[in-house]
Amino acid sequence: MTAPLTPPPPPPDQSPHQVWQAPPDGAVGGAYEQDGPGMKSEVREAVVVTVAVALCGVLLGLLWWWLAPHVPLVGDQVGKNWVVYLKDSEGEQAIGVDGTFTLLALAFGVVSAVVVFLARRRGGIPLVVGLAVGGLLGSLLAWRLGVWLGPTQDVIAHAKSVGKGVTFPAPLKLGAPGVLLAWPVAALVVHLGLTALFGPRDPDPYHQDPRHAPYAAPPA
Repeated sequence: MTAPLTPPPPPPDQSPHQVWQAPPDGAVGGAYEQDGPGMKSEVREAVVVTVAVALCGVLLGLLWWWLAPHVPLVGDQVGKNWVVYLKDSEGEQAIGVDGTFTLLALAFGVVSAVVVFLARRRGGIPLVVGLAVGGLLGSLLAWRLGVWLGPTQDVIAHAKSVGKGVTFPAPLKLGAPGVLLAWPVAALVVHLGLTALFGPRDPDPYHQDPRHAPYAAPPA
């Protein structure tokens, strides 16, 4: 009498209770292959954002030169020497120069952050870094352009040219260099806020692929 034949057990990859399955051929390699081009694309976009935002500093410099208040100076000749002094020693025009630049830079930071967010909602570290660097470069460009367009830096020569006792505007300058950070800081804060509020959410992998669900013991 022979023992009844029993079917062989199913191979491991066909077990009904197996949770993790081997990915199809090329899936893992494809994922790693996509990381390289994806990062390169983000870096290219960050470079474009940096250049575009920095070039907006030209407009900021023009607006600062146009809207900033003038600090009145007066020249006087003492013997053969010329001296220049403030016409209104208690005036607040110098503070207004810094304040005008700060307000304009904050506005440019908000606008640039909104535009960059609307253009690419997914964000990314390279994009945020490009936005901050572009804002800083734009502030530096605006500062140097405003100084170049404003009155001459040689106040003694300017005083001699206009004459003794004649009021003339002082050169444009920033009394507080920290205002150069207004644009990049505003851009970072606004962009991060928009990303946190309206940016895309990472999908839950357990709802997309049932194979990734937690292992559950089979019923008895």
